[in-house]
Amino acid sequence: MAKPLEAGRIRLVSRSRRQLASYMWKYKALYVMALPGVLYFLLFKYVPLAGSLIAFQNYNIFNGITGSEWVGLEHFRKMFEHYDFLRILKNTLLIGLYDTIIAFPAPIVLALLLNELRLVFYKRVLQTIVYMPHFLSWVVVSGIAIGILSPSAGAVNHFLGWLGIEPVYFLGEESYIRSILISSGIWRDSGYGTIIYLAALAGINPDLYEAAEVDGAGRWRQTLAITLPSLLPTIMILFLLHIGKFLDFGFERVIVFLNPLNTENGEILDTYIYKAGLLQQQYSYTTAMGLFKSVVGLVLVLIGNFFSRKTTGESLY
Repeated sequence: MAKPLEAGRIRLVSRSRRQLASYMWKYKALYVMALPGVLYFLLFKYVPLAGSLIAFQNYNIFNGITGSEWVGLEHFRKMFEHYDFLRILKNTLLIGLYDTIIAFPAPIVLALLLNELRLVFYKRVLQTIVYMPHFLSWVVVSGIAIGILSPSAGAVNHFLGWLGIEPVYFLGEESYIRSILISSGIWRDSGYGTIIYLAALAGINPDLYEAAEVDGAGRWRQTLAITLPSLLPTIMILFLLHIGKFLDFGFERVIVFLNPLNTENGEILDTYIYKAGLLQQQYSYTTAMGLFKSVVGLVLVLIGNFFSRKTTGESLY
């Protein structure tokens, strides 16, 4: 009795394999197109995860991972006991919070405003203008910001001078650095997010707006009752991806604005990891910091995904 069952199981597996091979051959062009992306994530995202092991070692570049001494959670203890860690973590949390509250909704508002334009040519020109800064590097963005905020030749201080206010060295005062980081990010990246939301807006059924007009709903009411609910799935997915990078604000966008006068409020985990890890060669210690950031991001995504699924029905998985 067992032999017929085993033979049937073998035939079923063989048939499934043939069907899979036939399916893959049928769509071979799509698999070939996806192959570079798959290889990219394997080589540059998943394989480097093995390097996280050095967070639990006193890593020595000459001994390698296999020859370095294991120290367990020693570097995590050192991280939490470091005299500057709480300050740097506070800066990272505050900047991440401001970025979520202020910068994340900016593309949504901009997309809604652009969507109200009826002249297609004018709409496309404005769309291109707001999208163009996304192609600028943070070095260029910081150069523009430094020029605009210059205490001697900057446009902002010229305007303040007309109002009878003394020039302000914005990048030389720690109280302004967080606002500068957030506002420069909004100017550079809002256009990219706007493209995504405009694509989602284009997929809304026009019949819904026509029905709302028949019922006497104005543009504001249509936005609240039709546009925003229709955008909610896109907003939630992008929000979940955003909070996954809550502690990963970005090394490039911060280091170009930092100087000894604003480091107190401007230094974040990314910039500290660069200084301690690359400049001071504390590889294991900074790997522990990076692992801490990743765990926090994972926890935030899991929590956000759970509440999103419960409240809106939208989730990443």
